[in-house]
This record gives sequence, structure tokens and C-alpha cells, in this order.
Amino acid sequence: MKHNREYEIAWQGLKPGMHTFVYEIDDKFMQERTGETEFKDWKAKITLNFDKKNSFFLLHFDVDGSVTAPCDRCGADFKLPLWDEFNLVIKLMGDEAGELEDEDDVVFIPRSETVIDISSWLYEFIMLSIPLQHVHPDNSEGKPGCDPKVLKLLDKLSEPEGKVKNDIWKGLDALKAKKVKGEKGKKLKD
Repeated sequence: MKHNREYEIAWQGLKPGMHTFVYEIDDKFMQERTGETEFKDWKAKITLNFDKKNSFFLLHFDVDGSVTAPCDRCGADFKLPLWDEFNLVIKLMGDEAGELEDEDDVVFIPRSETVIDISSWLYEFIMLSIPLQHVHPDNSEGKPGCDPKVLKLLDKLSEPEGKVKNDIWKGLDALKAKKVKGEKGKKLKD
């Protein structure tokens, strides 16, 4: 992966206060980091609100966009919306402070670091904004947006063709019936 200054923020040149950066993420950006995936046609816009304080920075990432993904139900491609918000705190440490371990939403960098490369966070937050289930949204009539032919086939395959009873469990039905009769008798005696 080659170095790209487009995703670097030279924080020392910024005045204290709020700064806004907008990043357009496409297939090229994502393929450089992931290679081949089931997702394509990335169109994401990330708005970064960068609040510079004296010894730390507050970053708010707002992810918006879409990606083409295969439906988990019918297999057809559809546009999957991306939306999420993430907060990150970057704390400046003196060079003599030693190595501190980053936390989930807090990152430590030395004061001697003059730029912050946010490309890895952009990638991470886009990936986290993808829903776990990739299913066509319902259409205007409230019915699934999946291919109707595939839905019919799935319904047909999920219905058992004549109930086949497994002989292994045959004896359990008799035990269940005896137990139920026995419990009813106990309740009557009490």
C-alpha cells in the first residue's frame, strides 16, 4: 500500500477549535486495503469534525453512503446503505512519557508527531458501518424486496414433503404421554 498524503492532517498548523474535513471513499481506496471482497461500488462520504484542544483532539466521524452487496436471502446484488457515527480522542504525550497502550476510543501520539494519518480509521469506521445482515429492504407494499422467484423456491424447499418420522424418537412419545398422565394424577391427589 502506497503512502497517500490526502488522508493526513497536519495538526500543528491548525488553530485551536473546530475544523471540518470531508473524504470521498471509493472502490480504489477500499481495494487497496481489502483486496477482493463481496462488496463493490463503494460510495462513502465521511465528514470529520476535528476539534483541536491544547493537549488532545476530539474527532467525530460521520459516515454516509452506500455499497453494492449480495443479499443474504436471495443472493442478488443491491445497494446497501451505510450510516454511522464514531468518536475518537487523540491525546498528545511527551516524548519521554514512554509507550502507552491505546484504548478503544482513545489514541496516544507523541507531540513530536506533526501529522496524523487517519486512513486506517476511515477504513475501520466504514467497515463497522456495514450492517451484519445484508437483506433487501421491503418494497413500498411492505413485501420483501428480494427476487420473488427465489423467495418461492426458498418457501418450497423449507416445507417438508410428507412428514418423515425418525424411528429413533418413537419411544420418547410414549414416555411423554406416560409422564403427562402421571403429572395430572399427582395434581389431583394434592
